[in-house]
Amino acid sequence: MRLLEPLALRGRTAPNRLMFGPHETNLGWDRSLGERHVAYYERRARGGAGIVVVEEASVHASDWPYERAPLAESCAPGWAAVARSCRTHGALVLAALGHSGGQGSSAYSQSAMWAPSGVPEVNTREVPKVMETDDIEAVVAGFRAAAAAAVDAGLDGVEVNAGQHSLVRQFLSGLTNQRADGYGSDRSRFAREVLAAVRDGAGPDAVLGLRLSCDELAPWAGITPEAAAGLATELASLVDYLVVVRGAIFSVASTRPDGHDPAGFNLELTRQIRDALAGAVPVFAQGSIVDADQAEWALGEGMADAVEMTRAQIADPDLGAKLAAGAPERIRPCVLCNQRCKVRDNRNPLVSCVVEPSAGYEWSDPPSPPVADAAPAGPAPAEAVLVVGGGVSGLEAARSLASAGAEVTLRERSPRLGGAALVAAKGAGRARLWSIAAWLEAECRRLGVRLETGVAVTPDDVAAWPGPVIVATGGVDRDVRADYTVAGGASVSSAADVLSRLDAPPPGPGDDRVATTTPGARRAANQGPVLVWDPIGGPVGVSVAESLAAAGRTVHLATPDFIVGTMLSMSGDLAPANTRLHQAGVTLHKRVLLREVRVGSVVVEDRFSAERREVDVDQVVDAGHRLGDATAWPDSALSAGDVVAPRSLYEAVLEGRRAAQAVVAGGGMR
Repeated sequence: MRLLEPLALRGRTAPNRLMFGPHETNLGWDRSLGERHVAYYERRARGGAGIVVVEEASVHASDWPYERAPLAESCAPGWAAVARSCRTHGALVLAALGHSGGQGSSAYSQSAMWAPSGVPEVNTREVPKVMETDDIEAVVAGFRAAAAAAVDAGLDGVEVNAGQHSLVRQFLSGLTNQRADGYGSDRSRFAREVLAAVRDGAGPDAVLGLRLSCDELAPWAGITPEAAAGLATELASLVDYLVVVRGAIFSVASTRPDGHDPAGFNLELTRQIRDALAGAVPVFAQGSIVDADQAEWALGEGMADAVEMTRAQIADPDLGAKLAAGAPERIRPCVLCNQRCKVRDNRNPLVSCVVEPSAGYEWSDPPSPPVADAAPAGPAPAEAVLVVGGGVSGLEAARSLASAGAEVTLRERSPRLGGAALVAAKGAGRARLWSIAAWLEAECRRLGVRLETGVAVTPDDVAAWPGPVIVATGGVDRDVRADYTVAGGASVSSAADVLSRLDAPPPGPGDDRVATTTPGARRAANQGPVLVWDPIGGPVGVSVAESLAAAGRTVHLATPDFIVGTMLSMSGDLAPANTRLHQAGVTLHKRVLLREVRVGSVVVEDRFSAERREVDVDQVVDAGHRLGDATAWPDSALSAGDVVAPRSLYEAVLEGRRAAQAVVAGGGMR
């Protein structure tokens, strides 16, 4: 396949066309690269990444965009360690270099941000300092010094960021460059100076790449695809490859969006730029490309010369190795949720993945067995293990146990496996959640797990089981009347109940089923108005509201928060979600508490004035918190996932794996 073909870059050869691109990790202890970075990147190189681009380093001390953002002048030892660890696996290793300019932060430096013009940062409203000639020269010199340091440390080259969070892009764009001097009349001047300085610092033999925003999604003043074709042509003579991205200061979430945007959304844009360059340099595609089939198709169609699959390789660091082994069906799927891999916020979370919780923890978690190992490895429990519950937590526990050589039986009370993930997958923008349940089931079958559906398990059954037991039965809906009164005859449903009736689970890779709208969903279009009560502000309430609106319902969404979906800020979907809700015609009720559900209406109360008002609706959907299962399971059983306390997919997978590891180790977990 073309994805596995080597790629020549300035006298060097990448073993394949699969890039692990630059992204924030928070793996540093300070502003340097440490042992956590080394383990993280080595794991992807060992798993088959052909090109590894290390987390972007700020080239000048004026740029401190997030607390653990690497600073180039402190990165040489870390670069050297990453280069040594990855090169043993054949990967090319590059340093990403950049400066966030007016999209940075003054919180850590306690100094003004630098930018081409005084355009306020969108979220903080902070106005940056307009860069003077000395400032520009200092940043250009910083690029030169950083490139020299990276190559001297043993890296194969560098990649300059002119995409999201980039001073270089801000100089290129009329959105952010309103200067009256030579850098304003010739907006590409700064980019040319930076690239020339980087080439001078890195030397003639180093690889030099450019990440370029080719559509700022702001045609009134920003870079358009047509303008980007000219820019790319102008700058191509200065670089060895180009990565096509989109997005800018007013569209930050568009560069790496979640599942509401289609996978491969940038491919047509990439084709346009590649056609304009006419083979001058290799062009890399980027943009939610998480399926190897799509990557291979894009290469075969001439849309790109190589592909960045960063989130896909966070989800499965062995993606390249599994392709090389002829086992693409074993690739753990990325679900495009952004819930653990997007870490540019003040909580300083480590990069990780909801479907692969070892991501970001390679330095401390047990190593995974080589892909080529057909037989399970590791010490197996002496007795057969029972897993109760076939959601993702139970499936991961069973998969992990079987991988260690255990004899495993999994019993699920419902007719099919997948649990809450299958229900959530029916919500708008969350269809890919189906794929992780399907993958876990397929892996369990491959490993010989005995899967029994439609089988209810009681505490007495668990007590009678002769070996270890893991209980992963999931959570339960809380009493929806706990926070408000419900009149007799009024209709209140849980979010899970509504989603489960909307439509069938979407088909996944290799599945010949066709997603169809069920009679329940068709009937929903003819029912009256509905209010979604969302006291959490996460993806569930928004997803339910979008799904009901798409089914033809008149939808209201009520929240106690100042903004709908406030928790979505952590995955980058806050602004896009509110935009989608407005476009769908959903009526938003903010800063309110749900007090009464009546027949044909609800009463909401303003959180501050206590003023009450009535909203005419026929049904309420409660998207509030769920509870852990209160069943009195024997103390000898281990518990994992939502049965303990309903949280996210990440905790479900993580705790299922930990429970399996505890059984293998002969320990306990309660």
